[in-house]
Amino acid sequence: MILTHRFDDIDNRALAHLCGELDAHLHALARRLGVVVSRRGAQFRIDGPAAAARRAAAALDQLRALADRPLSPEAVDLILTQAVSGLGVGPAVASLAEPSAPADVEPKLHTRRHDLAARTSNQQRYLRQILGHDLTFGVGPAGTGKTYLAVACAVDALERHQVQRIVLTRPAVEAGERLGFLPGDLAQKVDPYLRPLFDALFDLMGFDKVARAQEKGLLEVAPLAFMRGRTLNHAFVILDEAQNTTPEQMKMFLTRIGFGSRAVVTGDTSQIDLPRGTSSGLIDALQVLDGVEGIATTRFTRADVVRHPLVGRIVEAYDERDARTGGRR
Repeated sequence: MILTHRFDDIDNRALAHLCGELDAHLHALARRLGVVVSRRGAQFRIDGPAAAARRAAAALDQLRALADRPLSPEAVDLILTQAVSGLGVGPAVASLAEPSAPADVEPKLHTRRHDLAARTSNQQRYLRQILGHDLTFGVGPAGTGKTYLAVACAVDALERHQVQRIVLTRPAVEAGERLGFLPGDLAQKVDPYLRPLFDALFDLMGFDKVARAQEKGLLEVAPLAFMRGRTLNHAFVILDEAQNTTPEQMKMFLTRIGFGSRAVVTGDTSQIDLPRGTSSGLIDALQVLDGVEGIATTRFTRADVVRHPLVGRIVEAYDERDARTGGRR
């Protein structure tokens, strides 16, 4: 299919922004969607499969809407990622859909990041599942937004007074390194393990608001070992890096969920740092809890990676190696 797309109201400056330096944006669009894009002035010719050509034309419209100023790499990548997934680009801010909302209503989050929105169809599904289930598993490679979106949902629920506090936890397991003795008090010892969660909180709430929430007991970030013996009522609870739990730790965490609480478990089963021969609690839980009412699972793939495009290619390379070797190192 050949589509002709023309912008009659665009000046040379905006056209340069739309196309990118040496037409870099057009080359990226063609590569990501598997089409051929050529242009003469402000007229674009798109040649490729019908669905891909229409998505490419829609992506050009999105680029044009932002082209009055230079386009950031993040903005271009967001538009192309949405085009590849077939996800329409809607307004960046709206109220988060209720669990009963129609499937075609895009969930949105109220946080400090007013531009926060799902970038892929899987991310949309993930947000809907978090809203509609007491327990949601988000499983997939790095860079797919599993943890960030879960923290955003938690911040949104706290702001709306749907929960009384946020509890974020992860196992204290080194990623293939032995850090040895760490000086300082308990908070300083566990801080390196919990830093990714704090980074997401600072981005979504701001440093001062995070500090105030901790002082008031509205926010708790702690190692998984601290969860034993507790019952978490009216809380939004997130277990991050769950692939590094043992089956016993996972069962302990899941049985902490109390009344009025919502839990999200995130992890990447390709990055298990447990000692050799130790079973992953995440893999075990996905098998044991398959089909249990009230539990949902979103499985992300490399197509959902929303970090630098190179991250997606890195994930793809490792997946291909694992497919050839059967996961053996």
